Amino acid sequence: MFCANVTWGLMAPVAKLVMASGVIAPLILVDFRVAGAAVLFWIASLFCKREHVPPRDLLLLAGAGLLSVVFNQGCFIFGVGLTSPGEASIITTTMPLWVMVLAAVILKEPVTLKKVGGIVLGASGALILVLGRVGAEVPGQNPLAGDVLVFVAQFSYALYLTLYRNFIRKYSLVTLMKWMFTFASLAVIPASLSTIRSTQWGLVTHEEAIGVACVVVFATFLAYVCIMTGQKNLRPTVVGMYNYVQPLVASALGVYLGFDSFTPLKCVAVVLIFSGVYLVTVSRARSASR
Repeated sequence: MFCANVTWGLMAPVAKLVMASGVIAPLILVDFRVAGAAVLFWIASLFCKREHVPPRDLLLLAGAGLLSVVFNQGCFIFGVGLTSPGEASIITTTMPLWVMVLAAVILKEPVTLKKVGGIVLGASGALILVLGRVGAEVPGQNPLAGDVLVFVAQFSYALYLTLYRNFIRKYSLVTLMKWMFTFASLAVIPASLSTIRSTQWGLVTHEEAIGVACVVVFATFLAYVCIMTGQKNLRPTVVGMYNYVQPLVASALGVYLGFDSFTPLKCVAVVLIFSGVYLVTVSRARSASR
């Protein structure tokens, strides 16, 4: 989980760099991620034991692919293209809070005062990022829309963690990933055919190509290998805890590359979000369901 979130933290500024010239559109980068990972997981499946997946489970995997790949990664790529990479990655720390809310609604887990207090603190920090950008040097083309898209990405992944908590233990990670990314590819590629045709591929630089390769291999294929291994062995709440690595990594790299600045307002937002998630984590409400 730590390795996966380090690569996702690095992905925000790298993706910003890839899309900076405007040659590679956000939708094209999503296509590369989804289709590239699908190909890599199918290749990996050739070296693994074959597992039969009945039609009903294929439908469930299609839904998992939409939530964890299409909506999650698609919205995140579009969002980071509109806002600053550091701000986008800080917003990802709200995902554990969404997991707690959805677990209470869907899994009927009890809600304690600590959980409520944590959600209020975390939501306050997130609202500061969305509504208050005083002192932001590189806010992005449309920061509000970008932040909203990043929020949607986190909510979608939290919904996936909650709904598929037990299902993912049924198959190996390679079987799960090859089908989820295949269904995700079938969803995103047809919708981006016009963008693919209009892209000026001859203008793609070597640096942008290397950035795309890093996003596909490290921030998608290897990251999902790590993330699925963690999901199979950890509770959803603990999985979400490792999101805290992302803003630290992305902000540091974003400042180094000149894409981002870490303002006092963002420091306040980080403290609120981290405090909120800490309260949620130390709550003992889950002990009855262990």
